[in-house]
Amino acid sequence: MDRKIIFSIIAVTLAALVLAIVLPGGRSIEQNPRLPWIITLDESGFTTVFGVTIGKSTLDQVRRNFQEQGVTNLFVSPDRKLAVETYFQSLYLNGIKADVVVTLDLQQSQLSAFYNRGLRISQLESGAKKVKLAEQDLESLAQGIVGHITYIPSADLEEDLILSRFGEPTRRIAEPSGIVHWLYRQKGMDIAVNPQGKEVFQYISLSRFDELIAPLLGRESSVYRPRRGE
Repeated sequence: MDRKIIFSIIAVTLAALVLAIVLPGGRSIEQNPRLPWIITLDESGFTTVFGVTIGKSTLDQVRRNFQEQGVTNLFVSPDRKLAVETYFQSLYLNGIKADVVVTLDLQQSQLSAFYNRGLRISQLESGAKKVKLAEQDLESLAQGIVGHITYIPSADLEEDLILSRFGEPTRRIAEPSGIVHWLYRQKGMDIAVNPQGKEVFQYISLSRFDELIAPLLGRESSVYRPRRGE
């Protein structure tokens, strides 16, 4: 066989391999895809999504997983519920751009101590307050356990696409605003489908799923909705 033909075949093969392992924009395909519909449940009932295991993974592990530090603050809701959230803005997970909010599973007594040591309090339009944490508390939170994940893709998703990826929800609850919550109890997930804007995905452990949907049913809940880094 002619050498020029052999070299041409090798060049084409190498080019095909490059295309096979690189996504548009130069992003490599990950061996363990981190996509919103890839949800696994282990034998102990712990849910894993985006490479994060709810109820097990620490904030430090999440940061290494996302290769971002995120911004951590304490939030106080209008009804005085406290929560620590770390906001990861404009992440690219498997080529999909999204904001991710991780809420840590902490005792209210511990959160109250953080509040008392807070450096600055800001009032938000929502009526909530944002508290800048002391450096010593920020460092200690690296070992905090993830209790809740919120995922906000930058793209507006069509209902047909959501159905094709997640299947039919176990229940749907509509808000007066027109947003419809698609509830997947067996996955510990709530997708807030917004006909006028972006969708919001929330993930929680199966044992705490009722806490997640309690606000939709008119009951009080200890789960605090994230502010997306306000």
